Amino acid sequence: MTLLPDIVGPDLDVLIVAINPSVHSAQAGYSFSSKGNPFWRLLHEAGLTPALLKAEEGAQLPEHGVGLVSGVRRATKTAAELTRAEQRLGAKRVECLVAKLQPRYVALLGLTLYPIFFPSGTERGPGLKTHDLSGSRVFVLPNPSGLNRAYAGFDDKLVWFRSLAKLLGRRAPPARPRSVHAAPVRSNR
Repeated sequence: MTLLPDIVGPDLDVLIVAINPSVHSAQAGYSFSSKGNPFWRLLHEAGLTPALLKAEEGAQLPEHGVGLVSGVRRATKTAAELTRAEQRLGAKRVECLVAKLQPRYVALLGLTLYPIFFPSGTERGPGLKTHDLSGSRVFVLPNPSGLNRAYAGFDDKLVWFRSLAKLLGRRAPPARPRSVHAAPVRSNR
């Protein structure tokens, strides 16, 4: 299977750290390429990207101040297949990358990543943390996967992506008008 490349560049506002790629994404050659995964839509609707990117357009992320890496590069069907040792080794790799790139923020994509990066940390859950990673502020986002039962709906995840975008000074695009079917008008004649 293909190892997905790190999507990075200079002067990143945020480096998003995923747990690891799915088998589907590794076979396709692009991160978050499963049709059911809302990652790219979450980025756009939160205002982190000005356009809705497709998985195959992911290399454009650094143009928008966003980077994307996986802690563990090995693809699996579920993250539960990863060993703790693999995850810790991946965290060390990411920490070295963060030290080199110095993004303003590091966004851990999945609540399970926080204890991997901060084993003695007590700030569980999504949101901004008091910790830093090699000088970059840390923010935790819910995993966008449909397997995420704690944040099952799109809007449950979007609120945290928007919170990150707000920290970065980004604005969400205007909400798309929903089609409303008007009730038929009755005449009194």
